[in-house]
Amino acid sequence: MLLGLLTLAFVSSVISCKPDEKTEDLIGNWITLNDFIGDARYEAVAFSINEIGYVGSGYNGDDRLKDFYAYDADRNNWTMISTPPEQFAARTGAVAFSAAGKGYVGTGRDNTTELKDFWVYDPGTNEWDSIAPLPVARYDAVAFSIDNKGYVGTGYNGSALLDFYQYDPGTDVWIPIANYPTKVRDAVAFVIDNKGYVCTGQKNGETINDFYMYDPSADTWNVKRKISNVSDEAYDDDYTIVREKAVAFTIGGKGYVTTGNLSGLVSDVWEYDPAADLWADKTAFEGKGRINAVAFSTTSGRGFVATGYNGSSAYYDDLLEFKPLADYNEDD
Repeated sequence: MLLGLLTLAFVSSVISCKPDEKTEDLIGNWITLNDFIGDARYEAVAFSINEIGYVGSGYNGDDRLKDFYAYDADRNNWTMISTPPEQFAARTGAVAFSAAGKGYVGTGRDNTTELKDFWVYDPGTNEWDSIAPLPVARYDAVAFSIDNKGYVGTGYNGSALLDFYQYDPGTDVWIPIANYPTKVRDAVAFVIDNKGYVCTGQKNGETINDFYMYDPSADTWNVKRKISNVSDEAYDDDYTIVREKAVAFTIGGKGYVTTGNLSGLVSDVWEYDPAADLWADKTAFEGKGRINAVAFSTTSGRGFVATGYNGSSAYYDDLLEFKPLADYNEDD
């Protein structure tokens, strides 16, 4: 069932939702930009093409949605784009990626059914077309793109999944690749230097601390350090990266994870350095705590977080940008 239609059990406290003394000592600054112009929503999807981010689908508290909007990062401006055709079911828990100058959206859940259909958006024509469906239906999966190919896997269709697929836009074919090592749903993914990274999420109701990197040249998932305090070394003493329903994005060769749920809403920000395989705590997300937001990065290396849900009654339509090298400024 749609999580938004259930009574969600969250701890009422919000961790690092507003900057505190610790936040002021950290590096990184959040800037509030123009609000998303569609309905406030959660479980939407996002992808980006050059300096344009695209956000759509999701749930607004009453209905599943299928409208989509484009954000011009250079102009700080939102516009509505064409709505997918009638055959595109309004959905939640879908995934999206971009490849070869187009955006791809698929999977998810409508009112009753897990979905496997996929659709491509061409910004040049402002039109949507159907493409080959993913072999196995699911929702709460992850997706990313490397070298103009899309990758989709994990998720849920009655049980947690670990299968993964590569999509080639040139042939319109999905190819099975190496399975993800852990069954997981509600994870996040980001890409650095043509490698895909997947972490966070939950299995059987428990958050997991696994972290893997996908190397497409070898078709292998390589284990990285756990994202919780599991060693005797000091580097992970303060790790609180584990969570579900979070978002991730990439800026300047580093990955960022923020928002989500861990026995309550969390808003801390963690920066991943692939060269050291280490995470560093950054200035906390300065919007309200939330789950099931969206995030996207632009070609120039800017990272954004939008929409989401507080797990109780509030749906969000704000947009914030993270500046990882800037000093914290409470007035932005």
